[in-house]
Amino acid sequence: MMELKSYVGGKWVAGTGKHAALVNPATEEEIARASTEGVDMKAALSFARDVGGKSLRAMTFRQRGEMLRAMSKAIHAKRDELIGLAVQNGGNTRSDGKFDIDGAWGTLAAYADLAAELPDGHVLPDGDGVQLGRSPRLWGDHVFLPRVGAAVHVNAFNFPAWGLAEKAATALLAGMPVVSKPATSTGLVAHRIVELLVESGAMPEGALSFLCAGAGDLLDHVGGQDVLAFTGGSSTGQLLRAGKGVIAHSVRVNVEADSLNAAVLGPDVEVGSDVWNLFLADVARDVQQKTGQKCTAIRRVYAPKDRVAEVVDALKERLSAIKVGDPSHADVTMGPVATAQQKRDVLAGIDKLASAGKVVFGTGADVTPIGGQKGKGFFVSPTLLVCEAPSAADAIHNHEVFGPVATVMPYDGTGARAAELVSWGGGGLVSSVYSDDKEFLAQAVLGLAPFHGRVTIGSSKIAAQAVPPGTVMPQLIHGGPGRAGGGEELGGRRGLAFYMQRVALQGDRAIVEALAGRRA
Repeated sequence: MMELKSYVGGKWVAGTGKHAALVNPATEEEIARASTEGVDMKAALSFARDVGGKSLRAMTFRQRGEMLRAMSKAIHAKRDELIGLAVQNGGNTRSDGKFDIDGAWGTLAAYADLAAELPDGHVLPDGDGVQLGRSPRLWGDHVFLPRVGAAVHVNAFNFPAWGLAEKAATALLAGMPVVSKPATSTGLVAHRIVELLVESGAMPEGALSFLCAGAGDLLDHVGGQDVLAFTGGSSTGQLLRAGKGVIAHSVRVNVEADSLNAAVLGPDVEVGSDVWNLFLADVARDVQQKTGQKCTAIRRVYAPKDRVAEVVDALKERLSAIKVGDPSHADVTMGPVATAQQKRDVLAGIDKLASAGKVVFGTGADVTPIGGQKGKGFFVSPTLLVCEAPSAADAIHNHEVFGPVATVMPYDGTGARAAELVSWGGGGLVSSVYSDDKEFLAQAVLGLAPFHGRVTIGSSKIAAQAVPPGTVMPQLIHGGPGRAGGGEELGGRRGLAFYMQRVALQGDRAIVEALAGRRA
């Protein structure tokens, strides 16, 4: 039995006491165990701050970029091995595993590229300076400097590789050491990645620490220079925000939580057109990919009321082609959900959504998995519902089913009404609009914008090269208001701000500009 260890204080440390089991979600076989009992969380944080932070702050942005490049290469070199672990522990098909692993090394590489665009120094200017007095001698400027603390990252179960890397890439380039805690249930991939990174020697000691199971009293020891970034359920996010150390020291917190993402089909889109096929492909992909366990997955589908039947028939045809089973089998296109609790939650969620609509495709847990045993494993059928008369109070607009589930609803064909219906979700990470009608797009996209971190537009001119809305791009912000947690990650240079302190400098222009790195 494999025992996963934590990497703290510059060494691997085994937990004591009760261990949590990691299982293969297709077979329910236990494959590893993990514990953080006995790990000194206060010492782990102190080591990250005092050792890792000092080393990172001594490096220039360009040097940190070289570090990220080496980290990216270390992960890419073991890509196939990591995909295999994702299949074994995450219930991922090989395609799902590639999506996660490639997202990890790709994001690290993107931030390595960004480093080459930043000053070759330690201070990051922010905007232009400003004259403060009657003469240009009295000058003001804004700059960013890394916070003198540690970045605590609490990641979700669905992207153990990408989740670790996207947060770490931004923090490390900004100059903050990372203490990363993955979800225990799917932590095998994250654990192996950290092993690879430590073995590579790419990072200075203390730059990356890793907790393989529970966080214990870690958050009791955070201070005013530390930051906390969390991805997961909104209820857990609320608990973390309310931690005594977080509140006492006004710790900066970023939360990415629930999101009822939507796809809106414009009334001008013709059946069989490129935009029609793009719309269907995006919706079907988000039901199937990662078994619907993506924070960016499309949960609500809006079609003009006279087009609902066409949309439902087309989606049912695509969903019927999904092959559910043990993802280690080559012909399987959708694996199980990650845990037994996740399966229970998905099935209960489908029942909740059905109170406002009806299931038109799907069999729930009544699945005979390809390559598996009926009644064994955490399998759920892809499911499509229709809600003919949506209301803001419906569960469809208030409860995210984190699995292979989507609901189709009608709207009156105007962009303003579509935006209003989507806004009932209370804030989201990303929603998408499919149309070539500029007037419709203006109403829908600008109406959606205040409620989302990202809005994607599917049109005929970019249909062949469109990036699916469920794919998080390192150059664009990832996060959203309200239900989505109110946070922001990534966004290229924008993402660095969370890990840095913006300070205003005021004084003699020559001195201020020299300190800001604007002149030698």
